[in-house]
Amino acid sequence: MQLQSFDESYVERLQAGDFRTQEHFVAYFSELIQLKLRSRLHSPQAIEDVRQETFTRVFAALRGGKIRQPDRLGAFVNSMCNNVLLEHYRASSRDSSLDDEEQQDFPATNVDVLGAVAAKQMGEKIREILEEMSERDRRLLREIFLEERDKDEVCSNFGVDREYLRVLLHRAKQSFKSLYLKNVAARPPGAVAVEKR
Repeated sequence: MQLQSFDESYVERLQAGDFRTQEHFVAYFSELIQLKLRSRLHSPQAIEDVRQETFTRVFAALRGGKIRQPDRLGAFVNSMCNNVLLEHYRASSRDSSLDDEEQQDFPATNVDVLGAVAAKQMGEKIREILEEMSERDRRLLREIFLEERDKDEVCSNFGVDREYLRVLLHRAKQSFKSLYLKNVAARPPGAVAVEKR
């Protein structure tokens, strides 16, 4: 793709609604926006929503005469896309009504196979460390962090008040941390666990 520079006459043609200029503008920036969004969003629908909203806002700014530096048009479109993307992230994180199976649109990580393998190994390592801990510490961490139970319910289960629960939780986290650090220190840097067959 050849990069385009923009001048005052180009922006004036856009503002005047010149069809060919608008067609060029949308085609040129669609390609750039999609390249940017493919690495940040999971679904094609989310990419298209952000792309369309970006163009809607850019054309509104053009009609309102808000673009005063034609040579900075590319930077303006990029900045507008970033704003729309940020709003999309915020809306996705607030939406608690999504089904468990439906993934929210956050920066895509599914393209990193090595990362997925590392995450799986980390999950296994965490389970191993939890097994090394005392039953009480393991149960406490599981109820608070994995099951996300209400702290009053956890207090009742453990027969303690909220103040002492904080002490128990601090000790459990310290125990987990020291076991984790000991485990990491035992593995040489850059070593990857390989399953023996």
